[in-house]
Amino acid sequence: MVSMKGSPMIVTGDSLPALNIIMVYDDVFLLNKKKACGLKVFTVHQVPIGLESNKGNIYMASSIPPCVLESYYEQFQSDFSMFLRCRSEELVERGSMVLTFLGRRSDDPSSKECCYIWELLAVALSDMVREGLIEEEKMDSFNIPQYTPSPYEIKCEAEKEGSFTIDRVEVSEVNWNAYDGEFCQSDAHKDGEHNVTMMMRAVAEPLLVSHFGDGIIDEVFSRYQKIVADADRMSREKTEFVNVTLP
Repeated sequence: MVSMKGSPMIVTGDSLPALNIIMVYDDVFLLNKKKACGLKVFTVHQVPIGLESNKGNIYMASSIPPCVLESYYEQFQSDFSMFLRCRSEELVERGSMVLTFLGRRSDDPSSKECCYIWELLAVALSDMVREGLIEEEKMDSFNIPQYTPSPYEIKCEAEKEGSFTIDRVEVSEVNWNAYDGEFCQSDAHKDGEHNVTMMMRAVAEPLLVSHFGDGIIDEVFSRYQKIVADADRMSREKTEFVNVTLP
């Protein structure tokens, strides 16, 4: 968690109308911003430029060229700085924000803890390219507009922008399967691979439909569920999201 005081911070180009806002709570998930709705910002607008060399991938991965990592990081820097400037215009003097990000502990932005779940989706799409169900050019031009910052990166950008001070940063994990560990799971929630697939579908389907059309969606996520279930992947890998929170 990250708690910030002073003038506010995050990823949007528009400010809310002038209000006497004392506290802001934001969930920040994807890059860039669309119009703020209430006090919550969902950033799903654009992918970084300069990703032409990211062929065969849909996100950051261990195999990608360094220039792709740089493009993603530069987009994060630009968007996050803009977000902070806009929020600082909305908060009263010495107001506070609480921010929660999907992030990472590692210094490596292509580490499995933040990229693995997207790599599995890339496998499903690549298989469909090989079978002629998706055009290769379509696959090569599709990239996920998300960046999962480390606590250090968040601190650096906040200090550089200058509107806020950070009180503290907390890092926590949550299982890919939102129902994992529940004492009494209903039968509908006991299938972990299905739960993960439905979660990913809720996030990724609008992005996929806008790029590929809706004709492939059921097939993509049918394959995705089989990939997640393959050889009991969820028991072999650390399948957790990392949350970075500024409380």
